Parts: sequence; structure tokens; C-alpha cells
Amino acid sequence: MPDLSVVIVSYNTRDLLRNCLLALRESVGLNLEIIVVDNASSDGSADMTRAEFPEVNLLAQTLNAWYCGGNNIGIEAASADTVLLLNPDTEVAPPALALMYRFLLENPGYVGVTAQLYYPNGEIQRSCARIPDFRHLLLAYSALGYLLPTLKRALHKDVTYGDWDRRSDRDVAAIPGSCTMMRRGDIWLDDDLLLYFPEEALAQRHRQPMRFLAAARIKHHEKSSTRAWFATSIFFRDMLVYCRKHHGLAKMLLLWLLSRPVYWLMWLKNR
Repeated sequence: MPDLSVVIVSYNTRDLLRNCLLALRESVGLNLEIIVVDNASSDGSADMTRAEFPEVNLLAQTLNAWYCGGNNIGIEAASADTVLLLNPDTEVAPPALALMYRFLLENPGYVGVTAQLYYPNGEIQRSCARIPDFRHLLLAYSALGYLLPTLKRALHKDVTYGDWDRRSDRDVAAIPGSCTMMRRGDIWLDDDLLLYFPEEALAQRHRQPMRFLAAARIKHHEKSSTRAWFATSIFFRDMLVYCRKHHGLAKMLLLWLLSRPVYWLMWLKNR
């Protein structure tokens, strides 16, 4: 029986996935079960995993199940009581997973734990956040933010723990989907979402403290497979799904209306 099941959803990230799996081989202190859900990649990710990492449980999909659906496929296959959702564009430091696992094991009052993520240049990523309220969604992703820039900045600073440098441990409301460790029964994602807002949805469901551990360090290349305009359009779609579920239909319709100018401006810029 493994201590920890690591679920990695991959979509056309072959070289990054290879580095992620190589780093996991160097992980110490835990018996790991590694599950890769390949979302019908066209870059040979599945073949690379089969050839170079025979110890990995590869679940190759014939259709793209997206981030949330793919992770749920991996969670379903997991045999450990504790599960880590990990992006393929990450490289874990050898002791990181054991530190996170031990914290969750020894602190039953916490529903989840995450690590300090940093970019390849060494800069610490500003991960973790409070649960955004409807005002934040309106100001961050609609034309209203351009009319109220001071309030927009203040809300953003509050939601993102703007005064915290991520060099110390801290209780947080929501942890990043790129590195989420939780007990298996708690970690299921919302299948109605495709790529975005799964961490906010998890935080909304549990409303229990989660922990950021600065000593657990993970390199994160970030957005390696979600830079295209198509991903931006999925972002706006998921934002509206999330808003409807957690703030109601009327507020979702208002957000849709006010976010359209931003959506179309981004589309024109992309062209």
C-alpha cells in the first residue's frame, strides 16, 4: 500500500512531464504511487511515459478529459488514502512531499496542504489565496475594473495575501491546483469545470484551513500548456460556471454582461 498517490494530468507537455517524473524518482521518505492521466496528447507523452517510466500507472485517454475530469480519473484509480494533484510542469525537491504528507497526517484539522512554488529563475510564485467574493470577480474580470482601479487593486491585494512574501508557513483558504495534497475523500474536483477555478471550488466546498509550507519547495514552470487563446476562452467559460454555482444565476448573468468587453478585447489582441 503506497503512502501517497501522485496524480499528474498531462496534455502535450512531454519534455516537462519527463522532468517531473525524474524529480519524483528522487523523492525521499515516502512510498509513492504515480499516476499519469494523459489527455490524448499528440506529442508522444504517453509513449515516452511507457518507455522511460515503467513504474508509472499510465491512464492514456482517447479524448481530452480536461484538468478537472482528468484528475478525477486519476483520483478514482488512486490506492493511497492521501492524494497529491501535481502539474506536469513541476519538479519537486526530494524532501518536499514527505514534509507535506507528514503535516497532513499529524494535523487532522487541516483539509489540505501545499508547497512553496518557485519559477525556474528562483523567484517565489505568489500562490494561495482567499476565496474570491463576487466583488472581486466583477472587478478583476469585467469592464468595471477599469472604472474602479483603486478598489480593484485593493481587493486583489486582499484576495492574494499581498503583504505575505511566501517565505513563511501560513494558513490559507485556497491552495493552487498545481500542487494540492488532500485526503482522498476530500480532493475530488468539480467535473463541471474544465481547467480553471478548481481550487476555489474546493475551498468553497470545505471551508476548512489549508496550510502553506515554505520548507517544501517545488519548481513550477507555470502555464506551460495553457498559453493559447483557446485556454483564455475556457477561462471565461469556467469563471461563469463557478460564479453560477457559488453566487447564483443573477450574478452570473451580470458578470457575463460586464465581462464581454474584456473578453472581446483579449480576442482582438490575440488576433
